[in-house]
Amino acid sequence: MKKSFVRRSANRILALIARFAPGGTTLRPLLHKLRGVRITGRVFIGDDVYLENEYPECIELQDGAQVFVRSILLAHTRGLGRIIVGKNAMIGANSVLTATAGATLTIGEGAVVTASSVVNSSVAPHMLIGCQKAKPLAKVTIPFSLDTSYQEFLRGLRPLD
Repeated sequence: MKKSFVRRSANRILALIARFAPGGTTLRPLLHKLRGVRITGRVFIGDDVYLENEYPECIELQDGAQVFVRSILLAHTRGLGRIIVGKNAMIGANSVLTATAGATLTIGEGAVVTASSVVNSSVAPHMLIGCQKAKPLAKVTIPFSLDTSYQEFLRGLRPLD
């Protein structure tokens, strides 16, 4: 799937404009369509969303799909894969979807991926998935200030009871 330098450059320029342009349901989807992203129906693409620069044609957003702010969809990891965000599915803010070579990662119809999730396998329709909320890991006895080395900080960590 070799592309010309001009096409690759145009895709990147359009992607950059789309990341910061207004119009989550109008201009951004149009710019991504021009790049080759397969978009059917009305979708929402949030600010600073990264949709596969090198192979935008490997991304599909179906009618009603929503991809929120700063999410990343990568359709190639050591080879081409595909990502399909199904009808009325939602990808929460700061999520990362990555498809492996030869595989199709599908976010099923009506599924919801919570914010800050990392997804590398398909999600069943109408399923809510996500990471657990942040939890305490250790007690900090030496603050990690501008004057503290990383080694000092690590030495000051204490296990929780």
